[in-house]
Amino acid sequence: MSYARVLCVGLVGVAGHVVEVEADLAPGLPAIAISGLPDTTLHEARDRVRAAIVNSGQKWPNRRITLNLLPATLPKFGSAFDLAIAAALLGSAGELPLLPLERVVILGELGLDGTVRPVRGVLPMVAAAARAGLDRVIVPEPNAAEAAAIPGVRVRAVDTLHRLVAFVREGSPLIDPPAPEPASPPTGPDLADVAGQGYARRALEVAAAGGHHVALLGPPGTGKTMLAERLPSILPELDDESALEVTALHSIAGLLPPSGRLLRRPPFQAPHHTATVPALVGGGSGLARPGAVSLAHRGVLFLDEAPEFSKTALEALRQPLEHGRVQLARARGGTEYPARTQLVLAANPCPCARPAGDTACECSPLTRRRYLGRLSGPLLDRIDVQVTMLPVRAAELMGADAGESSAVVAARVATARSAAAERWATVGHRLNAELPGPLLRRPPFRLPPRDTAELRGRLDTGSLSARGFDRIIRMAWSIADLDGRVRPDREDVREAIGLRTGEGL
Repeated sequence: MSYARVLCVGLVGVAGHVVEVEADLAPGLPAIAISGLPDTTLHEARDRVRAAIVNSGQKWPNRRITLNLLPATLPKFGSAFDLAIAAALLGSAGELPLLPLERVVILGELGLDGTVRPVRGVLPMVAAAARAGLDRVIVPEPNAAEAAAIPGVRVRAVDTLHRLVAFVREGSPLIDPPAPEPASPPTGPDLADVAGQGYARRALEVAAAGGHHVALLGPPGTGKTMLAERLPSILPELDDESALEVTALHSIAGLLPPSGRLLRRPPFQAPHHTATVPALVGGGSGLARPGAVSLAHRGVLFLDEAPEFSKTALEALRQPLEHGRVQLARARGGTEYPARTQLVLAANPCPCARPAGDTACECSPLTRRRYLGRLSGPLLDRIDVQVTMLPVRAAELMGADAGESSAVVAARVATARSAAAERWATVGHRLNAELPGPLLRRPPFRLPPRDTAELRGRLDTGSLSARGFDRIIRMAWSIADLDGRVRPDREDVREAIGLRTGEGL
């Protein structure tokens, strides 16, 4: 036999595609040709696979070898094809009967000694195989728990090429995935640790209920960072669909915990202010990798000391915030990653950032304007909740009565989100912040003129943009959901205006 074929999966972004790995042996000078748009890593597979086959005690076919990866028009990236290439080569040489591997997806990188090493992106790869109707996969042993998270797929693992060969030839057993570890109770910062700041806590709760973006402004020591770090603790756990999306992104980035379980807690990303544009929105040579905004999908992206970020990096966030996804164009094709995240900005009022606030500030008015001016108007216009925090008083800091815990607030947020999801199910949305503006301006969801009179007045005078108008209406719905009302009223709209403009203090 001089031809063989096995199945693998390639990734483009988070989208997996089943790839047929073909191997053909022909008379002629020994050589290897790989076709099917392979990247540099895949081109180097010829040397890895040859060493792995020889060092596993198998015979290398000294003939002209042609490897083809179908579909040939789909770019192929990474080293996950190594094990499939080795199996196809041995099958085409007649060394390996491939009937046991019929309709089996094979994933894994090979070391020179024949060991099978883990690869990134196994979760979305196995999910793509399942969607294609393939219910059996063989993965590296360290990826077995991750692959087993996809329901309806029979997962087996290998640690060496020799084990795979023994399975095909002799029926030797493969490695079963480990039993799932019991989920541990959530741990982390608690909202009860924050002293005072009742208004900011209310703003954070409204933001959590509706999925709104937040800007926290104020002098150092007022609790901006503490509040931002506790936002994930009051968000509901991810449902199955969102958990698969988030886990797939972390798998591609190589950040998945060893347990391999689906990530149920909303992720939290806090990049340093020296982060570049690719670090924030994604990039890199070859296949663009997800950035912080995608790794925070269905969670929180926190930019502390936001004015210290480069203007280019901040402006790059505008499109993901508006559309909930990142589209990265490269010479060899485009990549799209989901980026439905809650952005939290924290900023001091000026460069000197004296804890005493304005009374001790040494900055000129021009310097203060320039500092906060690094946060552009179009970016701030996309931030729903904008809160100016005041210094904490001694009575609040030393008070014996702590504020509500994250568990108490999270229960209210979960109830509000359930009400919103039930209401918007017919229009295909779950969160108030995701709603298109025209939907809220038309019956049956349009609010009566008496409740929006102040809002329309601000729009007519130019103190509020059309985008700001829609975002205030969305916040009003979130406030009504938190307070258990079916529709927002005038007071809900007024509170939303205060949260948007900072006039609610």
